[in-house]
Amino acid sequence: MAKLYNPPLQVVHFISSKPGDASRGPEIRLNTYEAHVRTVHEAELVWVYGPRRHELAAVHIDDAIPRGGVVAQDIVGLAPSEIVRLVKVNTDRAIITPSHA
Repeated sequence: MAKLYNPPLQVVHFISSKPGDASRGPEIRLNTYEAHVRTVHEAELVWVYGPRRHELAAVHIDDAIPRGGVVAQDIVGLAPSEIVRLVKVNTDRAIITPSHA
């Protein structure tokens, strides 16, 4: 399998939503260029790998975000200035369950 170009990104801002907020849940915001490099699209799920853990988050494309940066919302274990990597969820891979092993 070919290795894809996936440079690290820096968290430039963190948003922590509150109960009752219209927009809640894990989300990663990045600009169009960074989304194109990683072949991710609006509302697609990606793995966000941070320094302590990884979590699934929806992609939101926002060209106000600087190149090389991301805004993280409700992603546990991330803080501003930390480095993350985004990995597209592979929905084409076969899932092996214990009954098929």
